[in-house]
Amino acid sequence: MSALSVILITLNEERNIEACLRSVEWADEIIVVDSQSTDRTVEIARSFTDKVFVIDWKGFAASKNFALQQAQSDWVLWIDADERVPAELATEIRQVISQKPQEDGFAIARRAFFLGRWIKHCGWYPGYVLRLFRRGKACFNDNRVHEGLILQGRQGRLQNDLLHYTDDSLEHYLWKFNRYTSLAAQDLVQRGRKAGWLGMIGRSLHTFFRMYLVKRGFMDGVEGLMLCLLSANYVAMKYAKLWEARNVTLVHPEKPDAIENSPTRTAFS
Repeated sequence: MSALSVILITLNEERNIEACLRSVEWADEIIVVDSQSTDRTVEIARSFTDKVFVIDWKGFAASKNFALQQAQSDWVLWIDADERVPAELATEIRQVISQKPQEDGFAIARRAFFLGRWIKHCGWYPGYVLRLFRRGKACFNDNRVHEGLILQGRQGRLQNDLLHYTDDSLEHYLWKFNRYTSLAAQDLVQRGRKAGWLGMIGRSLHTFFRMYLVKRGFMDGVEGLMLCLLSANYVAMKYAKLWEARNVTLVHPEKPDAIENSPTRTAFS
């Protein structure tokens, strides 16, 4: 039977890490790469696995590639600390990899729990993400945020959902908001993108109407409305920061590097 490694990166995930690792303790190997947590994350992680690596922050993709380099099993499952692998998905994963599939990777639908509600629309669900892959057939791209896997080979899909316990409060969402929009803007700068006020307005409005009307976010109640509004604001802020990077001379030019090279204050995911 093929073996499975689970990899994840952490920073101050004391509230999430135990439930996350308990949901994958059936795996043959668990690898946790921690970026100098100041809470009990490392202590809790070591109660599940002896493969806990505490390193300086390398960035999201580089940290995950480091975790991937430590994996020894035939197959790898990548998860975040605020995600859970339910029993049905665990059974399916074990069955799939034991059958020696022709595919080299499998996308998994994520079901998100946002502000106390399971989001079933807004374009968030099913939201397939490549998470299970044959070791040696994939690596993480170099995006500063929302990094993903580059797969060399065929891709399939699993039937059961991965549970994502995302933002449980607006405070938590906004902590991530500033960090992620800064990183996303830096990616756009690197790609040579430009932004004007029409683009900021047009892209944010398009995001809202696509999520709320086309993707039926209105069916997710007040939580769906808030998610669509926040997502539209995220897009506007990302392009506002792109405009700032191209048009405003910073008083403290060292600040962008400090932002890029430091981990977020709260959860990675």
